This record gives sequence, C-alpha cells and structure tokens, in this order.
Amino acid sequence: MKERMEKLIKLINQANYEYYALDKPTITDQEYDRYMQELIELEKKYPELVSDDSPTKRVGTKVIDRFNKVTHEIPMLSLSNVFNENEIRAFDERIKKEIKNPSYVCELKIDGLSVSVVYKDGKLIRGATRGDGITGEDITHNVETIKTIPLTLKEKIDIEVRGEIFMSKASFNKLNTEREKKGEELFANPRNAAAGSVRQLDSKVAASRNLDNFMYHLPNPIDYNIDSHYEALCFMKELGFNVNAKNKCAQNIDEVLEFIDYWGQNREKLPYEIDGIVIKLDSIKGQQKLGLTTRSPKWATAYKFPALEVLTRLKDIVFSVGRTGQVTPNAVLEPVRIAGSVVSRSTLHNEEYVKLKDIRIGDIVAIKKAGDVIPEVVEAKIDRRDGTEKEFVMTEYCPICHSKLVKKESEAAYYCINEHCDAKKIESLIHYASRDALYIEGFGEQIVEDFYNLGYLRSFLDFYTLKEHKNELMELEGFGDKSINKLLDNIEKSKDNSLERLLFALGIRYVGSKTAKILAKKFKNIDNLISASYEDLLAIHDIGKMIARSVVDYFKDEKNIKLISELKKFNVNMNYIGKEEVINEKLKDKTFVITGSLETLTRSKAKEKIENAGGKVTDTVTSKTDIVIVGENPGSKYDKAKKLEIEIWNEEQFLENLK
Repeated sequence: MKERMEKLIKLINQANYEYYALDKPTITDQEYDRYMQELIELEKKYPELVSDDSPTKRVGTKVIDRFNKVTHEIPMLSLSNVFNENEIRAFDERIKKEIKNPSYVCELKIDGLSVSVVYKDGKLIRGATRGDGITGEDITHNVETIKTIPLTLKEKIDIEVRGEIFMSKASFNKLNTEREKKGEELFANPRNAAAGSVRQLDSKVAASRNLDNFMYHLPNPIDYNIDSHYEALCFMKELGFNVNAKNKCAQNIDEVLEFIDYWGQNREKLPYEIDGIVIKLDSIKGQQKLGLTTRSPKWATAYKFPALEVLTRLKDIVFSVGRTGQVTPNAVLEPVRIAGSVVSRSTLHNEEYVKLKDIRIGDIVAIKKAGDVIPEVVEAKIDRRDGTEKEFVMTEYCPICHSKLVKKESEAAYYCINEHCDAKKIESLIHYASRDALYIEGFGEQIVEDFYNLGYLRSFLDFYTLKEHKNELMELEGFGDKSINKLLDNIEKSKDNSLERLLFALGIRYVGSKTAKILAKKFKNIDNLISASYEDLLAIHDIGKMIARSVVDYFKDEKNIKLISELKKFNVNMNYIGKEEVINEKLKDKTFVITGSLETLTRSKAKEKIENAGGKVTDTVTSKTDIVIVGENPGSKYDKAKKLEIEIWNEEQFLENLK
C-alpha cells in the first residue's frame, strides 16, 4: 500500500508541476481527480503512512524562476470536489451539523487560472498566480492588460480580491485560427490558452489575446463589516470588479441541485467554458466556525460536471461468455468516474472492433458514455504509448469450458457451441430471472451462480423445484427460513407474468423486451406463436427477417417445445395479459416523470402501467414533460416541474386517471 501511495504522490506532483508551472498538462482533469481522490482515501485509511510531502497538504507546486515570487498572506486554497447528488447532500448534512438552516451561494466554476489582485489606496499594485497556495508568481504586468480587471477602484481602499482569469470561446477560436495560419502549435483548450498567456514575459502577448476575468472571493470580509458571501460579491461589484451575474442564493440544498441541473443542461450556451458549480456557505460567521483543512475550506465544495468522455489506462483484456455463447473481449480499466458513476470494465464488442481501433493492453484509452448506454472504449491514445503495450490476440478457446470457438459466417463474433458450458448456462439463468424478464426478485448474479455451483439450479425448470430442497437451502450460510421463503414466494409470483416477459426470458435470439411485447400482443398466447409461419411473422410491423427466422427456428427445436410443455406443468402463464394500449386520452402520447416514493406501486410497475396506457416515462424534467407524478420526498424534480409550470399529479390522481 505504501508503494501505491508513493506512486500516486509522484504522479500528482508531476501533474501539478506540468499544470501550474509549465502550463502543459499531460494528463486530463479527470485523471488528476481520480489519482487525488484515491490518495485522499488511502491516507484516511492508513494515516500512519501519510507523507510530509503529500500533495493533499498542498494546492499546486513550486513556481519556476521566470517571475518574481509572491507570498500570499492568506493562503489560496483549492476546493474539495463532489461528483453526484448523494455527495452534494452529504456535504449539506455535514454543514447542518454545525450550522442551523444553512443557505448557500452557487457560482459557475470558470475553467481558467486563479488570480489574486492587491490594491493600495484603490490602485492596482500587484497581480499574482496561486502557485502552491502560499507562494505564487508576480504577473502584474499581464494583469494590467486585462480590461475587466480595474487599474483603479471606485473607492480609495486597501484590498485583496481573488478570481479567475479565462479566455472566452470566441477569443480562443480566433487565437487558434491565427496560430494555425502561422503554422504554430494549437492550444488544446481555453484554460491552457489563458494560463499560457498570463505567464508571458512580454505583456504585449497577453494584451493581444483578449483575456477576461471574474472575481469571486474576498479573503477577509470581516475587515469590511461584511456578514455574507453574497454581500461580499455585491461589495466587489460596487468597487468596479467584474462579478458573474449568473450566481444564485439558494435557501436549501434542493435549490442548489436545481441550479446545477439547469447549468448542466445549458452550459454550452455560455460564451466561456465552465466545468462545474461551486457551492459556498453564505454566512461568514458560519464559514469561520467550520474552518479549513490543510488543503481546502470545509464550508465550500465544487461539483464537477460528469464527463461524457474521459481517459484512463486499459490494464488488461479478458473474455466473457454470454447466454448465447458469444465470447466477448472486455477491457479491464483503471477505475474512472464518467457521467456520475465509476467504471472499471467496458465491452470491446469483438475482435474486429479491437483490431480496427488498434487497442492494446497498457494503452491510455478514451472512454465515452452517452445516456444510459454502457461505456465504451472510443480510441487508444497512440501518442501516449511508451513501447510496453501488448497487441490484442483473440482467444481461440472458451474461457470457461475451453472448447474450440467457432466464428459464424457474416458475423464478427466468436461463439462457444458447447451445450454444457457452465458460463452459458449461468448467464441464461441470470437472464431468465432478471428484472425485464420474469423478474424473480432476489435471484441476483451471485445467488444464481452459487445455486448453480451447488447443483440446485441447472435449468429454467429448476427454479420451480427449489421448494423441494427448502430444508437443504436453509442450511446454507447466509440463508434462513425467512429468506428462503421469500425467494420461493417470489418464484410463485413470477409465474403470473404476462407472455412478453416469458418470451424475453427464454432468450430467443434477437428477441429483446420490445420485440417480445410486439409478439405477445399479436399472438396472445404461446401456442399461437409456436404455430406461426415465417411469413406470418414477417408480416408484422417491426419484425424483420432475422427475428422471424430466429423465432421459427427456436420453436422448431424439440428441446424448446419440451421446455414450454414442462413450464406449463408448473403453471407458468403462457398468455398475454397486458392491457391494450390507450386506456384513456389523459395518458395517451403524454411524457411522464415519476419522482419520490409511491405507496401503492413500485416505480417500475407505475412505468409499466403508463406505457400500457400509451404514455412514455423519462427520468428528467424538461419543457417537453407533460406530467410529473409526485410521491413522498420528491426532491428537485418537483421544484423544477413547478418552475416550468408542468402539470403535477399526486399518487391518488395518478391512480384515478389509470382507471
């Protein structure tokens, strides 16, 4: 563990030097955040191993000798980071332990370079970078060229204020266009361009690049009889500083989340780059009570917008076997946060995909996530290779049963065709019991695998004979009378599901949940579907040749017909029992959002009922949302619905409209 901590310290210190001193970072913000977060967690877990030179005790790095050094009388600290709603609420709960009814100021987190400016008798005497938080660099000659930083204040006052120097999107594009014409290296982003500009020895260079500024912090507000952070922002504005007008006073954490949600959706409209939202306790007395850590204030934090594409290292490529027998290469990644969740695995689809993109073990790779889609490896960063990377080789054998794989014609995928392959059987059993299939609650991946290995669960039919082994199952570690009875009850309940769930559960190739519903609604029962011809299936809208052929082939197989017959003996429902779509005009073609806890229905059941009625359910409240259904503790979605004047139903109204 000590070796890992030392390696992280080396990585972070090098990154700090490149970022703050050289203005040429070689790793992304996401990589840096990941390394820092890992080091923080390890230092919490092993305090005896904390090093004196740990970057968690510092903000940046040492400055280089190109500029005069400046000592900050009040340290310029950085902010802690939060990445999702749970962490934001946890920050709020920590504040509430010390401060009653806290209010917050939300600010756009400008992606630029921190600056401290000092005035004597209202005249600018010094501008400095943050540096390592204690010692920065004197950049007064370049600060003086920035039009939004006043040379003289509206009052003859001694004061220090802090903020962000940045470059607008328009100035950045113009600068890169000019550099391209001259054959010069382009800047990667506006932040790098701004940082490089303020650290030019020749102030004419900085002056030519049209830099901008927002001020956001007064280090010593009490000296000016200021009681709140928002009051400090107003005071700085009155003195002539450029203060971002898009700040917000939030009376509670739900209003903070609403602000975050809005700018998460609208940040592309801004003329400058932001990478998150800063949340600060408004009360100055509250700030003083909470105090500081060695690295950051306890009264403020920065929410980082989820990155949709991040970089991480591909540590290995392993192979998995799906329920159809398809063997898929999977990337084993250094854990990385993307779109609000931590990812350590990603599918690589097939051999052709990996070779076409030249993805190798050891590569730094770009991971992308869109919506709820599983993250995928977009590309390998070839320029980051050091020669230790290993080329990908597709396995010839099943990683579980070791039988020879077969590549089907017209497909890029390889398959294990061994009918007795354990991996295929386990995956098919997990699928059968999954939420979108028969939803036998309680049968997650681990329990299914354990029951399979113990010999109790080897086929779909074995779910229905588990009750015969009840006494044996209760003797297993972690199980008892109550838990086994619940599993058996859930098996019984699953028998009453509508036909489309059974069709999806059977694992018929190309038949997903949507196709299963189309087939169930059309044929009403399993026997009608078994009797359907290829032409009958092809005549159905949304059923193509591959699906039609797959369904016909499935029911031609005597083993599958026998399985259906056995399932009937266990009273598994074989009929479509879903209601016809469009129960009434109140739900037809409407877009719904469900928020809060419902008493009489699970959220998935409510969604099913809406869809059966011809409606649509989404997760986010937007101007296109027609109705928001509100249960207990609804949160920010309810507030947003009110703000957008969207129709709101409580649970009672929803149930009434379902009739």
